[in-house]
Amino acid sequence: MNVLTKPQVIIQNDKPAFAVIPWDEYQYLVKNVVPDEPDVWFPNDVVKKNVRGDSLIKAWREYLGMTQEELAAKARIKQPALARMEKNDANPRNSSLQKLADAMGILIEQLID
Repeated sequence: MNVLTKPQVIIQNDKPAFAVIPWDEYQYLVKNVVPDEPDVWFPNDVVKKNVRGDSLIKAWREYLGMTQEELAAKARIKQPALARMEKNDANPRNSSLQKLADAMGILIEQLID
C-alpha cells in the first residue's frame, strides 16, 4: 500500500494511547520501515558506572573484571591507547570499538552512548 490512511486513535485518560492502522499498512511498516536492531542490554553495574561518569568502555572492562593491560592485549591494541579511549571526551573509531567489543564478548552497540 503506497498511501497511508488516517489511523484510528484510541484515547485513555484523555490522552492518545493506541493507533489502529490497516493490517496491510502494519505489515508494510514492519517489513520496510522498522529497523531490525540487535537486542542491546546493559547490566545494572555498567549503567551505574556510566551514570557516575565512567565511559562505557571502562564500565564494561571493570564489570568483566579485566585490567587495561588484559583488555588491550586481547583487543591487540596498546594499553596507552585503551587508556585514552576510556576517557569521557574520547571519540574512538568504530574499528577500535569493534576490537574492544570482540575482546569483551559484547556487541559494539553496548559501547556506544
